[in-house]
Amino acid sequence: MSVSGQSGLFKFVSQGRNGIIVESFADKKRSFINATSKVSSLEDIAIFTSEEEVPLKQVLKNIYEKENGGPAPEPKSSPEELKAFMEKILPAYDHERVYLSDIRKLVSWYNTLLSLNMLVFDEENPAEASPEQSDNAPEAKTEEPAVKKTKKPAKQE
Repeated sequence: MSVSGQSGLFKFVSQGRNGIIVESFADKKRSFINATSKVSSLEDIAIFTSEEEVPLKQVLKNIYEKENGGPAPEPKSSPEELKAFMEKILPAYDHERVYLSDIRKLVSWYNTLLSLNMLVFDEENPAEASPEQSDNAPEAKTEEPAVKKTKKPAKQE
């Protein structure tokens, strides 16, 4: 998952009272994310193209195939190199709505997931990637955590 205002990717750990607890893939530190923070599951992210939005998992698969399972360019590469790379993996991407910062984030995420061996694609359905299918992503939306209220059992006499 991605947390707005924080760099890197995170793994969902637990539901809290007013938010969630996540663990950074970079340094393995756990932190509390308030319910008002914008949290996005990688499964919910898509890249704009001239025709439609392409799910992030398909873009990650495109990178994996174009790079033969190797790493993508470094996020700090030149803007020209990153734009050429994006053109290679997704030729129809929307040049006006996909910013250089988005491309940097995409290659950073890809390289992180690759280094963690989390880029395993389902052969039967090539659009399915394992990062979203693993236990590292919560099933429910995390922007507004659900609070489970339990009734006290009735007293028996």
